[in-house]
Amino acid sequence: MDVKKVIVSGLLAGLVIFIASMLASKIFGVIFPWLDAEYQNESIFRPWTDPLMLLYFAYPFLLGIILAWFWQKTKSIFGENIKGGVNFGVVYWAITSIPGMFITYSSFQVSLLMIISWSVAGLIGAVLAGIVFVKLDSPMLTNKI
Repeated sequence: MDVKKVIVSGLLAGLVIFIASMLASKIFGVIFPWLDAEYQNESIFRPWTDPLMLLYFAYPFLLGIILAWFWQKTKSIFGENIKGGVNFGVVYWAITSIPGMFITYSSFQVSLLMIISWSVAGLIGAVLAGIVFVKLDSPMLTNKI
């Protein structure tokens, strides 16, 4: 396995996940303005002034690198085309997000709307990451990474 390829494709996927997450958050915030107020609840969330919140921005890149590694191990199962990338994203999302959001909703005082917004953003990001991996594995790019 080419470590450089995993890191480069993982960082690019992380950027895509980050952008998708931010856009989904903004869209949900515009449609449901009270959702933004829920994020301000310091009984649940750290304030943005807390230095640990910087780790929030590392998450999509860490996830991207892990998913890139996992893609390299499983791409033959999913297929190395767009449909395979989409399926990879959906399977990852179903395995992690559905149980993760279930336990989050059952144990934290967050609204169902917040859970839905996180789930939708996660699905979009995962599918886009799968597509990024397929595109970066294309013969035209394989030798350039």
